[in-house]
Amino acid sequence: MNSTDHEIFMRRCLELAAMGRGNAAPNPMVGAVLVHQGRIIGEGYHQQYGQAHAEVNCVNSVVEEDRPLISRATMYVSLEPCAHHGKTPPCADLIVSQQIPEVVIGCIDTFSAVAGKGIEKLKNAGIKVHTGVLEAACRAINSRFFTFHEQQRPYIILKWAQSGNGFMAGSDGTPVRISNAWSNRLVHRWRSEEMAILVGTRTAMLDNPRLNTRLWPGKDPIRLVIDRTLSVPRTHHLWDGSIPTIFLTAEESSPHGLTQTLQLDFQRELLPQLMESLYRQQIQSVLVEGGPYVLQRFLEAGLWDEARIITGTVTLPDGLSAPAISHAVPDNTVYLEGDRIDFYHRSGDK
Repeated sequence: MNSTDHEIFMRRCLELAAMGRGNAAPNPMVGAVLVHQGRIIGEGYHQQYGQAHAEVNCVNSVVEEDRPLISRATMYVSLEPCAHHGKTPPCADLIVSQQIPEVVIGCIDTFSAVAGKGIEKLKNAGIKVHTGVLEAACRAINSRFFTFHEQQRPYIILKWAQSGNGFMAGSDGTPVRISNAWSNRLVHRWRSEEMAILVGTRTAMLDNPRLNTRLWPGKDPIRLVIDRTLSVPRTHHLWDGSIPTIFLTAEESSPHGLTQTLQLDFQRELLPQLMESLYRQQIQSVLVEGGPYVLQRFLEAGLWDEARIITGTVTLPDGLSAPAISHAVPDNTVYLEGDRIDFYHRSGDK
C-alpha cells in the first residue's frame, strides 16, 4: 500500500483510540485496525484500564470466516505495541503468535518499559514494520501520557469562565453564574476525561463545589484541594467521602475513607512540590478549576499545557479579574449558545 492508504487506516486507528478517552488512563489511548487487501477485517481500541489492549480487541473482532486472512493482513496501530507484562500480556507477542506479516505504527512509545522494545520484538520475528505514520497526531492524542512519562509531571489544563468584561466572580469572591447550561455540561464532560481536578481554598470555601460529573455520564475525577490549614468546613461537599479526595496541606492528618491529606511545605515554592507529589501518586492529568489566584500561579510558573476559557454574555459592574495569558492566541474558538470558548495549547501541539 502507498502512504495515502497508510494514513487512511491510521486515521481510523485514531478515531478508535479516542473512544477510550477518560477510561484508558493511566494507560495510553490506542486504536488498532487489521486490513486485508484494502478491506478492514478487524478493529479495536483500549476500552478500559486493566482490560484488553487495542491489538487484542482488534484480533478478537475478526469474524470466523475472515480469521484465515489474519496471517496475510496488515495491522495498523496508533502506538507501538507493548513488549512487557503488565496487567495484560505483551501485545507484540500476540502479533507474532497470529503470524501477522506487516505492522504499521503511528508513533513509538517512549515509556521506558516499551521504548522500541515492541518494534524490536516484531522485527526479530521477521515482521515488516513501518513507523511514523501520522506521528504528530498519534502523539497528540496521548499528550497526557507522554507529558507524564517524559516530563515527570501531570498534564495541566487550566479552565475558567469569565464575564464579557473579564471578571470571574464578584468583588468579594461571591460566585456568579457566567456560563450557560450547555457550557456547564461540556465542563462536566471535560472533568470525566481527566484523572484529577484541582481548586484552591477560597474556591472550596466560597463555592462549596462538588467537582463531580453529575451533568455528564462519565467517571468522577480525583478531587484535589489546596488547603494549607485544612480550613474548609467538614460540612462542605469536598469532605463528603463520595469521591476520592486529596487535601494538599501543611497539616499532619490521617486518611479518612476516600478523603486523604498530602503534606506539602508551604514555606517553599508550592507548585514544583505539587507536581512531584502528583507524579508519585500516578496522576497523569489535572483540570485546574481554581480561582484567579491559583490559575495565575500556574500561568506564571509556566506549568500548563492547555487553557480553556469560557466567556459568557453577561457583564459585571465589578469583580475579581480573570487571569491573563500573555503572548498567546487561541488555536481554536467555538461558540456554544452564545458562550465563546477559546482553546490554547502552550506548546502549540494540537
